[in-house]
Amino acid sequence: MFNALSVDVEEYFQATVFNGDSPCEKWDSYESRVHSATEKVLATLARFDTKATFFVVGWVARRHPGLVKAIHNKGHEVACHSYAHQVISKQTPDTFRKDLRFAKSILEDITGEPVRGYRAPTFSITEDTLWALDILIEEGFHYDSSIFPIHHDRYGMPKAERFPNLIRRSNGYKMLEFPMSTLRLMGTNFPFAGGGYMRLLPVSFISRAIERINGRGHPVILYVHPWEFDPHQPRLRAPLMTAFRHYHNIGAMSRKFEYLVSKHEFAPVCEVLEGCPEAISAAVPQAHPDGTRHLAYNRGGRFSRPLQVPSVAKVSRGPV
Repeated sequence: MFNALSVDVEEYFQATVFNGDSPCEKWDSYESRVHSATEKVLATLARFDTKATFFVVGWVARRHPGLVKAIHNKGHEVACHSYAHQVISKQTPDTFRKDLRFAKSILEDITGEPVRGYRAPTFSITEDTLWALDILIEEGFHYDSSIFPIHHDRYGMPKAERFPNLIRRSNGYKMLEFPMSTLRLMGTNFPFAGGGYMRLLPVSFISRAIERINGRGHPVILYVHPWEFDPHQPRLRAPLMTAFRHYHNIGAMSRKFEYLVSKHEFAPVCEVLEGCPEAISAAVPQAHPDGTRHLAYNRGGRFSRPLQVPSVAKVSRGPV
């Protein structure tokens, strides 16, 4: 079974936990390290002949168009991770739409192809910001990968679906959602498949969790950040717990990532959704309000044919 592999392409100083010390207007004063860090990820993927989805921050793409072009030319999917990497709860619908449009236009100008996927900074689509899904649909996005079905102090929707599903909005809009992967343990959704969770947990545990979920017929989505492959990055001031979450075990990330990519099969998010029975059926593809049809991402690395949206809800297979 193919699992989804995703990379959130952002600078080390753009993590929202540092926004107090590194607001957008000061970002140009920091040393940029995203290019070399992302190249490490690309090299590993090339070595194992694996494709991924790169959710790119528009601010980064504007300053490093060559990096985005390299990602695209190597056959990976380029998706959107906002422009200014601000959590949605701090934005109005109008500012969110403007940020989204700006980022999307930059990425599409570089790649020459539609951008269909979105991931919110800090997984900030929550119960209070579900309105963002309506704007994503109106702006031509096909799928979202922002919802984290866990309890957390900064994000999370613990009662949300744990596997790819079709979100139906009250206004009739529909959107495919690929939520962050969790393992069901003692009645609680336990995160494991990326970021600080991946750095904290033994890689053998993560691998077994992937196998367990795959064994029940569900794909996993793994996520990483380029700065997690850069142990020599400048350290920014942060409270003790924040610093632990952000920097703990960065030196082991490359090794863990290589192990998981070598042991399990991964593909871009669009490709995994394309073959996922929870989200895909023989129904007519959903049309965007402007009349256009959504496109799919194939193994060859290019958008090609419509990704079909189901007319029925996902059928649960029980706890995993």
